[in-house]
Amino acid sequence: MPPLDPHLSALAADTIVAPATPAGRSAVGVVRLSGEQAVEIAGGLLRRRRWRPREAVLDHLVDAEGALVDQVLVTLFQAPASYTGEDVVEISCHGSPPVLRHAVERAAELGARLAEPGEFTRRARRNGRMDLVQAEAVRDLIDSATLYQARIAARQTTGALSKRLQAVKRSLLTLIARLEAGIDFAEDDIEVEDSAAIAAALAPLRQQLGTLVEGFTVGKVVRSGLRLAIVGRPNVGKSSLFNRLLERERAIVNPAAGTTRDAISETASFDGIPVDLVDTAGIRATGDAIESEGVERSWQSLHDADCALVVVDLSQPDAGEDDELWRRARSDCPALLVGNKLDLPRRRGKSEELIAVSAKTGEGIADLRERIRQRTLPGLDTLHEGSLVTNIRQEQLLREALQALERASDGVRARVPHEMLLLDLYEALRPLDAITGATSVDDILDQIFSTFCIGK
Repeated sequence: MPPLDPHLSALAADTIVAPATPAGRSAVGVVRLSGEQAVEIAGGLLRRRRWRPREAVLDHLVDAEGALVDQVLVTLFQAPASYTGEDVVEISCHGSPPVLRHAVERAAELGARLAEPGEFTRRARRNGRMDLVQAEAVRDLIDSATLYQARIAARQTTGALSKRLQAVKRSLLTLIARLEAGIDFAEDDIEVEDSAAIAAALAPLRQQLGTLVEGFTVGKVVRSGLRLAIVGRPNVGKSSLFNRLLERERAIVNPAAGTTRDAISETASFDGIPVDLVDTAGIRATGDAIESEGVERSWQSLHDADCALVVVDLSQPDAGEDDELWRRARSDCPALLVGNKLDLPRRRGKSEELIAVSAKTGEGIADLRERIRQRTLPGLDTLHEGSLVTNIRQEQLLREALQALERASDGVRARVPHEMLLLDLYEALRPLDAITGATSVDDILDQIFSTFCIGK
């Protein structure tokens, strides 16, 4: 079927060019060409006219008069074995902005078009080199702030999540085909599926999609990180704990109460998860206008946090103000009670929920980090990395598919006609198609004719 928009078709036929490395000076900068004329246009930029596929060749970038501009490495990737599925030429220059700009402008003079944002990956998707899940993972990989985030995104670029979804789609298509065949080819002695068989086929599909949806609770934290507020009364050691978790001296530490007057935020990595640590002003009743504003901001930081550390002083007796703060924190967000100053003589009573640490010596900090991970990433150890859905668009579509399968299961128990069940099954298929790519009518027919002996 031809594209609905002829303009889009024309754009897809263009040869495109763009720098593949960030702007600015660097040791090396790469210019990438993709399209039917990539080799021809590259020949106009360089002194050589022929290159062996997948072999880096020393060449010379020249201007329109043939004068030397730079000595470069050129690599040709012939279609379809390239990133985009088209002929791709990559020119590795010295990372001088004028040199890279010349290469792009000269390619444009020779017939290339400057690529639109994401167009190389979009062409890879269009040419079957990757599906939508993998394409979105490319963006996540580039945006990764930690090695763990990069590892999760890299798994998805290789199709880990796509394979799980494709397996669900295949099973769903098989069930649809069985029901369609039972309706459309009843005269050919095709057995009509009974309710028990349909329910048995739906159960694993619901379980697999449910696992993926539940994985988003962890996946969104892996992708976006979390905000961790450190709150407590003045002089309990919040800033010292902030510095210890950050592993550098960022906040001012002073024995005087009320040193911190405003929230201080810095990002750290907890086992590869970006954590936005927020050190807050000590919470207490005060008549000082500036300190009062700081206390209000502390409450706001607590409200906005994904998790809170409520810090108390182990060297001081139990205080009702601490208990009230702990109660309020737990009502706002997931919270952990942290007893600081373990290095001093202890005067506070023990409790099972309290995590004892010393921000000064580091004692108990490793246990605190682990408790934070358990509190904010429940089930991470039992989830396969390929099950981590990190994209909210994908999570919403998976949830739609799961809800449609739940309706189908209810329909089976109510013994509704198969024609009605098929409506829910197609409703489950639609969002899965939106994640990985469309299912055509031919796909359904292939399932029917490959599974049943029709026309025997």
